Amino acid sequence: MSGQDALFEYLLRLGDNTLILGHRLSEWCGHSPALEEDLALSNVALDLIGQTQLWLNLAGEIEGKGRDADKLAYLRDARDFRNLLLVEQPNGDFAATMARQFYFDAWHYLLLRELTGAKDGRIAEIAAKGLKEVTYHLERSRDWVLRLGDGTEESHRRMQAAVDDLWMYTGEMFESDEVDEAMMRDCIGPDLSSLREPWLGLMRATADEATLTLPQPGWAQRGGKRGMHSEHLGYILADLQFLQRAYPNATW
Repeated sequence: MSGQDALFEYLLRLGDNTLILGHRLSEWCGHSPALEEDLALSNVALDLIGQTQLWLNLAGEIEGKGRDADKLAYLRDARDFRNLLLVEQPNGDFAATMARQFYFDAWHYLLLRELTGAKDGRIAEIAAKGLKEVTYHLERSRDWVLRLGDGTEESHRRMQAAVDDLWMYTGEMFESDEVDEAMMRDCIGPDLSSLREPWLGLMRATADEATLTLPQPGWAQRGGKRGMHSEHLGYILADLQFLQRAYPNATW
């Protein structure tokens, strides 16, 4: 794999993560447990979609085949998406959404912080912009884990169940392959394994404060970064891509 091909794949991963999670969060619009949360989740979704546009536009530029963010978002099949399995998991209840968000936000924050020092100035600039938004995302999702974990008996039960159920999808965030290794050699991306301990440190501190018990490290679901997804992604894309697929090149 050439350096340009690896960079294209890497940018797809960054953009696909934010695209799919942003779409998942948008599903809460009009269904949140409180009006404030309806607005907050929609705002986080908009932040993530904004980051998607920057990452995927740059990916299209690197690819050099005339595809922009819209074409990459709307005209790829599921096997061509490179997002983590975690972000495509169903929203479930509010506790499940917040547990998924907290797991991702903590990792996303650490990753973007490293990417602000990327040798490629375009990547460093996008990461710096995104880091400001993700700092708020992390603060917010952590607060909800604390509130639900150390809240009522029912909220604690639901948050503990969500923490347990989604844990197996977190290992993929720290696994490197030839794409990640190429980015490390080119001084663009970090060693993903180096993010594990600071991420775990935040997980442990939050779990202790929230009176939650973290699952023991073990077998992890993986494959999203290589285009091997759960059935959930197909349903997401059927919704996300319907208009462009039904009316190709429609404009308004």
